[in-house]
Amino acid sequence: MDIKECIQFANANPLCFLATTQGNQPRVRALGFWFADETGFYLQTGEVKEVYRQLKKNPKTELCFYHHEGTIGKMLRIAGEVEFMEDRALKERVLRERPFLKSFGLTVDSPGLIIFRIAHGKAHFWTMEDNLKPKVFIEF
Repeated sequence: MDIKECIQFANANPLCFLATTQGNQPRVRALGFWFADETGFYLQTGEVKEVYRQLKKNPKTELCFYHHEGTIGKMLRIAGEVEFMEDRALKERVLRERPFLKSFGLTVDSPGLIIFRIAHGKAHFWTMEDNLKPKVFIEF
């Protein structure tokens, strides 16, 4: 397994779960994943969302992607620290690819349009067949 397989799996399974903390309480929510490529795993949220404030306070996170097949399926977990992106081209792209964001009044110049990525970290796949084996991490 390598990072290319992680990128492919994430892009093919765009519903993910993102973990944060608030104080000493873990928080997890499902998010619509945006995209992954060789530069990282990208997501978008709004400045008004709690997830944004939680990640600003503690940028350590974990993403979990799941593909159901057979009785159990396959999971990909990505752990790392988020980086907030202030890239105009990315903001233009997210508004093109997620036009529903415009209905919230968001534009490329909106400070409330938040893009973040995990560019470095560790990933691993899980299947029931590997359940009792030591984890094999893919560092990226």
